[in-house]
Amino acid sequence: MLVLYFSPGSSSLAAHIALNETGAPFEARPVLVATGTRKPEFLAINPEGKVPSLLIDGRLLTEVLAILFYLGRAYPQAKLLPGDIEGEAQALSWMSFLASTVHGARADATQGRAAFALAAQRLGAGEWALGDYSVVDIFLFRLFWRFAARFQFTPDEFPNLEAHRARMLARPAVIKTLAVESAIAEKAGLTLP
Repeated sequence: MLVLYFSPGSSSLAAHIALNETGAPFEARPVLVATGTRKPEFLAINPEGKVPSLLIDGRLLTEVLAILFYLGRAYPQAKLLPGDIEGEAQALSWMSFLASTVHGARADATQGRAAFALAAQRLGAGEWALGDYSVVDIFLFRLFWRFAARFQFTPDEFPNLEAHRARMLARPAVIKTLAVESAIAEKAGLTLP
């Protein structure tokens, strides 16, 4: 049994989308970052007090990159990871870059623009980061979706990332996930991008 602890619009959005992409049954449990991740009942599940937190038959797995990699490997029928070692290594390279360089620049608009310029360069003219749709695209989408609004990127600043975001927003798993998370955010008085 899979249980995902998530907070609307946070980094856990990527894990939530990936779970919906796999088609695997899972229980989604919202925990608001602002109020819920420091509560004793959540800290008993994840002492780090962070989302995403994925329970796999009661065992805890944390960190977006690890959860996305796990879901890609555990559900190969969803084709969220390439089927060869070099392709998987390329996926890990991309996701490490996104976790450290791009997400690491989240507090500063100048650094954020520079990080997304590198991401745009890596993506190039392709539709998807690895050629075919993968967990990398889910992670890239989550970061660009969130930080483009925060940093007020103009639509012509990163046209290939904007086109990538539009392709992602058309995917059924993304539509489903955003509907769930938006409804929870609205009830909590939060606004998602």
